Amino acid sequence: MEPANKSEISPSSFLLMGIPGLEHLHVWIGIPFCSMYVVAVVGNVTILAVVRAERSLHEPMFLFLCMLSVTDLVLSTSTLPRMLCLFWLGAHHIPFDACLAQMFFIHSFAALESGFFLAMAIDRYVAICDPLHHAAVLVRGVAFFSPHPILLKQLPYCRTRIIAHTYCEFMAVVKLVCVDIGATKRYSLSVAFVIGSCDCLFIAFSYALILRAVFRLPSREARLKALGTCGSHVCVIVVFYSTAGFTFLTHRFGHNVAPQVHIFIANIYLVVPPFLNPIVYGIKTKKIREHVLSSLRVKLS
Repeated sequence: MEPANKSEISPSSFLLMGIPGLEHLHVWIGIPFCSMYVVAVVGNVTILAVVRAERSLHEPMFLFLCMLSVTDLVLSTSTLPRMLCLFWLGAHHIPFDACLAQMFFIHSFAALESGFFLAMAIDRYVAICDPLHHAAVLVRGVAFFSPHPILLKQLPYCRTRIIAHTYCEFMAVVKLVCVDIGATKRYSLSVAFVIGSCDCLFIAFSYALILRAVFRLPSREARLKALGTCGSHVCVIVVFYSTAGFTFLTHRFGHNVAPQVHIFIANIYLVVPPFLNPIVYGIKTKKIREHVLSSLRVKLS
């Protein structure tokens, strides 16, 4: 541990602790995370490859799926490989600049994911028929979270270099700063709260309207089909917002929550949605499913 009175603007590296109290289970915890990450990468890369190779899929709906796949790949890849190195190889060191970059990708692309869910729920035309107008979602994610790494790069660090987490989360890193940055913490929590709560409320309202329209369909078969599609979408959204919301509320109010519970759930929202999205939005999309199956038949014949 560094002396408390010794400040350093840019430390060379941090030490990621992992999941406190569960260090003896790191190897086993890494197995399901690795499995979900492999499925996430294979599924999202497959969607991108199929849409790129098949000219008939060069339509707005499938371009939207590609944008979601890229977001999922960045969100999971920015954390999972490094996390698995920690779990399996005991690689606790992470360079300072790599830590700041990881922090930026996590928070900005989580905001992108939330924005895509919102666009998909609130306006089917914007979300599916005109996805290239999602620039506002991208600008929002980048603009609100760019100040984080820029600010933390300039602050002095004089406490322990150990981050009690599996990745460089903003609130975990700022605890190592030896000056008062209460305003910065409030800004970060406020941005996360406003983006998350507003997106979540609009999504809930939109799906309530969608469900009302579904129940008015005259055909029972049509209602069940629509409910099946909406249900799978809602499952992904609930997993994403419930785990992200739990992480946010724990930082603000949950000081009595066990650290291992907080950190484990904080990992869930970075790997489960990228794992589920290719299944929900890829495999269940008829054209993509047909092209994947036809490609597999050609390779096996």
